Amino acid sequence: MESLRELYKIGVGPSSSHTMGPQRAAVKIKETYNNADHFVVYLHGSLALTGKGHLTDQIIEETFGKENVEIHFVSDALPKHPNGMVFEVYQKSKLLDKITVYSIGGGALMYEDDKLQQPKQVYPHHNLNEILEYCDQKGINLYDYVLEFEDGDFKSYLYEILDAMFKCVERGLSITGIIPGRLQLKRVAKSIYQQAINTHRSGERDRLLVSSYAYAVSEENASGHQIVTAPTCGASGVMPAVMYYCFKQLNIPRKEIVKAIAVAGIFGNVIKTNATISGADGGCQAEIGSACAMTAAAYGWILELNNNLIQYAAEMGLEHNLGLTCDPVGGYVQIPCIERNGFGALRAMDAAMYAKQLGYLRKNKVSFDAVVRVMKQTGKDLNSAYKETSLGGLAKEFGFEDGN
Repeated sequence: MESLRELYKIGVGPSSSHTMGPQRAAVKIKETYNNADHFVVYLHGSLALTGKGHLTDQIIEETFGKENVEIHFVSDALPKHPNGMVFEVYQKSKLLDKITVYSIGGGALMYEDDKLQQPKQVYPHHNLNEILEYCDQKGINLYDYVLEFEDGDFKSYLYEILDAMFKCVERGLSITGIIPGRLQLKRVAKSIYQQAINTHRSGERDRLLVSSYAYAVSEENASGHQIVTAPTCGASGVMPAVMYYCFKQLNIPRKEIVKAIAVAGIFGNVIKTNATISGADGGCQAEIGSACAMTAAAYGWILELNNNLIQYAAEMGLEHNLGLTCDPVGGYVQIPCIERNGFGALRAMDAAMYAKQLGYLRKNKVSFDAVVRVMKQTGKDLNSAYKETSLGGLAKEFGFEDGN
């Protein structure tokens, strides 16, 4: 499996697969072919159907220079993934190269061939069962497992990720107004936070606080501002919400929170390796479901659960999002995406609490790896209208079938 640096990325919204991925591909191609003066880009499948709402064309134009690129939207998907791009690279009228790239979720890329280097594999294990067996053999926890295979600077990187998450929460809580796009959706994170601090019922106050933090990040993402993929832009509000709550309300020190983020990354990596974190490939179960599982694992670490109970928490976080569709209204990462981040954060905390209580009463019969396999198959079975095409579900109900 790849480094967690490939999972947690600091970038701009609104979509890791539709914005960050195409941007990274364009930057790489521009750097590789620095003698090129013109580019023709064909966006296929979901990139074409919801590209305008996700700012795909805008980020590519900004990267290459608007006068240097020509973009075409092609609704037919390429064979390997719904988020396919073909870059034609020209010097004057001469075609230098033709490169096919897939944006597979979380800003990650898969190239048709080996013309451009792929990220290296740093973890020798391929699923959670292998990881847990290794940890049992060595008598280590999941955080120690991460440190064993990441480089010496990884702790510093985790602090960068945490700082970016917290800054995004705080920025989102301070802003009001309308989120960009034709939906004209009002920002509400600041208002939810105000309701929370004015509420005297502690249980309600805590849930409102977590929700306000999730909304804050998701509204920032929808506005095209800086976020952290955890594991994607569309689901970027779930983990920061719970981690910020742990820091602010539970007084958990940063050094424990970065450990929790590292542990969560293992589960995201397993999903990314064995299924998908792309809404266009697996529906929203692959985004919010994955984020919920990761955050449940992180909160499980905060609750001082052992490795197996952390697995239990993550398993529940993913299992109870199985079948969740991705049907963004108008192709924007706003409805139902922002609200789902709030639900996802609360559900992640519930999953960890369930694991803490139920795990000592009976052994969980469903493994995390099993749910990942089921999620992958469920994603394959989902109709394409419910996989980030804006052709069905809420998008169709609201008359915004055409994401462009």
